[in-house]
Amino acid sequence: MATLKINAPEWTAANTNTANVKANNNIWTKLIAFADSQAPNKTIWFMFSLVSQGVLFLPIPAFLLYYYNAPIAILAVTLVLFFGNIIAGMGGLGIRSLLGLFAFSVLVHITMLLVFML
Repeated sequence: MATLKINAPEWTAANTNTANVKANNNIWTKLIAFADSQAPNKTIWFMFSLVSQGVLFLPIPAFLLYYYNAPIAILAVTLVLFFGNIIAGMGGLGIRSLLGLFAFSVLVHITMLLVFML
């Protein structure tokens, strides 16, 4: 039995502008490529996010509230970010968004530490 294979034509334009190629190879492109390459490891990144936030970030509100008299909103921010990561990971959010949310929560917690400790 004969099988028909339909190959879609690939249209590529010759890129003669080498400056454009180098401009597209920036940090953002490398970050997106890294995130896309981690798609098979999505569950591992979700577990890493949960463990690292549970161990490193959940004690931050207690530390800031007790020693630096931080407002109670610090606790709310930490819990929203923690449960947001849980919902994102269990809900099947894409790897780019999952890594982005984890990086955002890391930046927020580092910023909170710097604001109240300095």
